[in-house]
Amino acid sequence: VQLQASGGGLVQTGGSLRLSCATSASPYNIDNMGWYRQAPGKQRDLVARINSDGRASYADSMKDRFTISRDNAKNTVYLQMDSLKPEDTGVYYCSAEGTRRYRGRQFWGQGTLVTVSS
Repeated sequence: VQLQASGGGLVQTGGSLRLSCATSASPYNIDNMGWYRQAPGKQRDLVARINSDGRASYADSMKDRFTISRDNAKNTVYLQMDSLKPEDTGVYYCSAEGTRRYRGRQFWGQGTLVTVSS
């Protein structure tokens, strides 16, 4: 299973970015999809997750600014990021949690860099 993330870049404080992540796996074999962030020198933390039914959950510091969505027909998950802050800077990784034939496995994309300037 491959995940291809895109959409990162440099943006000013208060700006917006939309990340996309396409997976090669069928939605039939994927349960949760999500986005994680790894800031420089820090561990990788969950930003948002969405299940196969479209129910989303967020880290507390992002839930009023970020929106995760999913298009199963395109095997793609999105992260709309608004009101960006310098502390949002980091590498954003998409993730897919398998079910059925991929049960118990978690797949990762290559990461896309988001830099928010002050």
